[in-house]
Amino acid sequence: MKQPRAMTIAGSDSGAGAGIQADLKTFAALDVYGTSAITAITVQNTLGVRDVLEMPTTLVTEQIDAIMEDIGTDSAKTGMLASSPLIEAVAASVRKWNLRLVIDPVMRAKGGDPLLQDEAVSTLRSVLLPLAEVVTPNLPEAETLIGKRITSLEEMREAARIIHDQGPRHVVVKGGHALGDPIDIYFDGSHFSEFRAERIDTPHTHGTGCTFSAAIAAFLARGSSVYDAVYAAKQYITEALRHAPGIGHGHGPVNHFWLHAPALPAVLSTAVSQIGE
Repeated sequence: MKQPRAMTIAGSDSGAGAGIQADLKTFAALDVYGTSAITAITVQNTLGVRDVLEMPTTLVTEQIDAIMEDIGTDSAKTGMLASSPLIEAVAASVRKWNLRLVIDPVMRAKGGDPLLQDEAVSTLRSVLLPLAEVVTPNLPEAETLIGKRITSLEEMREAARIIHDQGPRHVVVKGGHALGDPIDIYFDGSHFSEFRAERIDTPHTHGTGCTFSAAIAAFLARGSSVYDAVYAAKQYITEALRHAPGIGHGHGPVNHFWLHAPALPAVLSTAVSQIGE
């Protein structure tokens, strides 16, 4: 049986807690063959981002073409897309190859460093979002996409509906930035669902958005429905946070490989329990 495949189109994190590195770790942990198209090289560690070099759009396009012409993919996800030309180039590749796309609308690093140019927000909204199977904004990203503050679950539902009207087929507005337990609002265009989890008290949250969206892409590649993929990804990231290894002196990474550690509790959904079968 052919191994499921997923592609990440994102920036490289030299500290390996987010971006391409986090995505590939997540794919590997969930028994999915991961490929990558690097959109930018960042100089960063757990303390912050020091520099960014954006890749030429032709090089990004050629990476995607090289993967699709040979290996192919069952799903894809985007992360850091810093500028309008890059977003437009990736959108053209998504259309060319009919990619089943998960969008993590990365706008800032964990420490607050900007990773998306202000002028590119409207391009992201108008050009890329309509191509998405799933989009996974956190609260600040959702506020940017809708142009208003979000302070309650009802406003999260309203935001999900507005973002859905911008084109993606499924929206997950993540509640990790809110007070209390993190509650994500999922909207498929007809029905809302709440995905709840325990809040893990840890400073080691670098790459959570990358990891969550990569997990959704991995479960989609494995054949899960979007609802089941989001549910399973929520459980996966919660435990990855719980078992964070405590690396670095700032916002450290999560533990992408917690599933493979001994004696860990079996807490995931049926989709996750099938890993390794």
